[in-house]
Amino acid sequence: MIKLNPTDIIKETKATKKKDLIQDSRQEDSGSNIRPEVVDAKVYKLKSAFVKNSVFITLSYINQNGVLSPIEIFINSKDLTKTSEYVVLTRLISAIFRRSTNPMFILEELQGIFDPNGGSFKEGKYYHSFYSEIADVIERFFYDVKIIDKLKPSNQSTANQNDLEYVEQDVQNLNSEFKICPSCSGKSLKMENGCDSCMDCGYSKCDK
Repeated sequence: MIKLNPTDIIKETKATKKKDLIQDSRQEDSGSNIRPEVVDAKVYKLKSAFVKNSVFITLSYINQNGVLSPIEIFINSKDLTKTSEYVVLTRLISAIFRRSTNPMFILEELQGIFDPNGGSFKEGKYYHSFYSEIADVIERFFYDVKIIDKLKPSNQSTANQNDLEYVEQDVQNLNSEFKICPSCSGKSLKMENGCDSCMDCGYSKCDK
């Protein structure tokens, strides 16, 4: 036991300051949503021309005092070569969901990513990249669980439907090999008898 005299002076050490900094950082981080043991979730299956196999996207959310907030995302596929990429997407987007007061901005960021091999049409909508499709799924999830009231109109939905059909037909006539092959990444994938077939590498996948 150390005895102190009335004239002794107690000085703050670096260890004490470091402890205070850690406590301050924890207090600043307390604004992020904490994941409960059980959450509500929806699973979406994404078939993309940009990747080889179908992708399963699990999105979960929490309800805090009547306010719905996304909490995490998981991206899974049979294609193990994409595992590291999907893990990075999962952790970054989940971190944004937990910490951001308005996670809607992630949609614009993902939609702004362009694939160097070109985009692809799907169900009347043009996607710049695989990440654009991820953004579309996230937006759909926000709408399904009532985080947002309505979906943002795409560029195609604001155009005249006849003009859209003409543009798609014109693109197909000029370049019947428009779609990107997920195997060789060449613009040589086209639909034949209900199956996507690559004219270069022989890759084939039927729409089940």
